[in-house]
Amino acid sequence: MNAHRPPSMQRRTLLVSLASALLLQGCGSLGWIGLGREKDPNPPTELAKAGPQEVQVRTLWTTRIGKGNDGRALSLRPAVAGNRLYAADHSGTISALNAADGRVVWERKTRIPFSGGPDVDGDRLVVGSSNGEVLLFSTRDGSQRWRAQLRSEVLSVPRIIGDLVVVHTIDDSVYGLDLNEGSERWRFGYQAPILTLRGSSSPTAGPDGIIVGLSSGRLVYLDPAQGLPIWEVVVSPPSGRSELERIADIDTDPVVLGSQVLVASFNGDLASVDIGSGAVLWRRELSAHAGLAATAEALYITDSDDQLWAADPTDGAGRWRQDALRYRQLTAPVVIGNALAVGDLEGYVHWVSRRDGRLLGRVRVAKAAVASTPVVVGQTLYLQLDNGTIAAVRASGSGTSAATQASRAETTETTPTLSSITSSPRLEAESGAAKASSAAAKASSASSGHQG
Repeated sequence: MNAHRPPSMQRRTLLVSLASALLLQGCGSLGWIGLGREKDPNPPTELAKAGPQEVQVRTLWTTRIGKGNDGRALSLRPAVAGNRLYAADHSGTISALNAADGRVVWERKTRIPFSGGPDVDGDRLVVGSSNGEVLLFSTRDGSQRWRAQLRSEVLSVPRIIGDLVVVHTIDDSVYGLDLNEGSERWRFGYQAPILTLRGSSSPTAGPDGIIVGLSSGRLVYLDPAQGLPIWEVVVSPPSGRSELERIADIDTDPVVLGSQVLVASFNGDLASVDIGSGAVLWRRELSAHAGLAATAEALYITDSDDQLWAADPTDGAGRWRQDALRYRQLTAPVVIGNALAVGDLEGYVHWVSRRDGRLLGRVRVAKAAVASTPVVVGQTLYLQLDNGTIAAVRASGSGTSAATQASRAETTETTPTLSSITSSPRLEAESGAAKASSAAAKASSASSGHQG
């Protein structure tokens, strides 16, 4: 899986200059911004007028909440629990909808600039904001239970893990807040690099701890009791002469698969790390920041050029690549039945074969970008778009069956892609020799330290 690294001034959240990035305190906003009459050197791939029709993708319902993302790169995405869908927007609206038809169950207008979440557990819903606040609401009626003020913007999804709300802020601090009261139990922090992507990896629950990817290219596994690292490992060490070239953010949410955690970084690598020891099991050169999905059979990832890849989760060996959607600002893929689904910058949702990567069907939900990774419940896909549209989408047709997928061979790159992927990738097997350092490394690298 030797996906080339993206050109330094051609990706979606790229700043006009390093100086303007510094004005944003190191948090870049990556999208092509032309100077004068300059054109985007990598415009979005145009879709064929007659799209694939192996499956029929249809929109079940749509509704609008608030005003959307206000043109900002945020981490707002739906959360579904039981028969309700919960969503928030940047203008401060938070809503509970009937997941079957989109009808509003309750809605609360707060004027708080929500930027990450929500996450839901039982009768509790948590969401973060651009001004560093984290709020817990009741899922029954939207009443506020508590509010906590943190030191930096929240651009990840706060997670309810055990009796904690775990929050990763844009300055690379990780907070453990008491679920019942919102008080700070612990804080663990790193010094963020000068220039980073605008975004943060959301915390993920591991068997005995909390996994978080950092903007320095590190992956840490934290003890939930005190917030101290159980282990940490550098997935992608920063390299290059300029701060731009040295961006190695882990903005993708870690994915736990059995005893390993899968993660990818921008300008860096796709890697598998053993959860028990922190050892890097394998590493492949691939730049990504949208995210990945995995099953026991395969992992799937959107790279920084908006190509979709499938690989073997045991060693990272590539299986197929789909490049017909390049530069369309794809979301992370999600697994839905025998297919994958991704959203793009024009509001299309694409169904893709898990077996060989061919395009199966698509539907346009709205004339706005799909803002975040879709959420799958059964055979229904739930989406949040930049303009505040919330939608439910479902596919039907012969292409959703495994037998039909196996019988078709019309993917554009099946044979050449498999050949090129499996023969050329850089594979670094780093077993015992590459174990993550523990206490000594923690003390030397965490300059901002732990505060409990």
